[in-house]
Amino acid sequence: MAAAAHTAAEHTPSDVRGAARTPRSWHPAPGLTRRGTLVVLPGRGEHGGVYERFGRRLAVDAYTVHAVDTAPEDDAPAVARAVREALRPGDAEPVAPVVLVGSDTGALQALLVAEAVGASGLVLAGLPGLAGLPGADGPEGGWEAELTARTACPVHRARLDADPDIDHGALFRPVPEALRAAAASANTPSPALVLHGEADPVSPVAAARAVAAALPVAELATVRGGVHDVLNDAAHRTVAAAVV
Repeated sequence: MAAAAHTAAEHTPSDVRGAARTPRSWHPAPGLTRRGTLVVLPGRGEHGGVYERFGRRLAVDAYTVHAVDTAPEDDAPAVARAVREALRPGDAEPVAPVVLVGSDTGALQALLVAEAVGASGLVLAGLPGLAGLPGADGPEGGWEAELTARTACPVHRARLDADPDIDHGALFRPVPEALRAAAASANTPSPALVLHGEADPVSPVAAARAVAAALPVAELATVRGGVHDVLNDAAHRTVAAAVV
């Protein structure tokens, strides 16, 4: 892969996060009875467009899916505002239930704002550990190592490799401690589905297990052989079916 030789220092993503942050949206085909609304919060180094395949897959099953461009450094009001703006384009009410789908740091942000945005449920994928719970910030390595940590799906690897808006090296940077601490103290009554790759080299399964045990209502599902981004990994079809 031509871009595999890039290093974090050489790769500068486009300034998509500092712009208008217009959410990407995927809608069910006309005539289908809509079953609910999902809002995807991306993780370190990502943007909402990374979840296009996931959004299209869920739209086939009659869910409306929005993906926003939140960043790990965004505070709770900024994340909640992005979610609300995605949910009410043109002031239209979203179809219930509303579910927040977070990956990596996006999963922590979903925990943080779930009550504020009135989410009916959560899908938490690739959770980093919360403050005071077991976790890991990930191995060190170049872009090829980061790709391998993110996904084993060749299609998604190629998509990330060709995307100028992916922040190379971001996955191996520490999770902001303020985000960990805020998510750990968040009041999250919404039921959660916690999805985690058994072979995740960035955040061990123990971190996800500890978070699931600390939540009022949570189910942990591990993906055999899965790495960090289980929504876009080799078993993405199985994972999408579990979300449905």
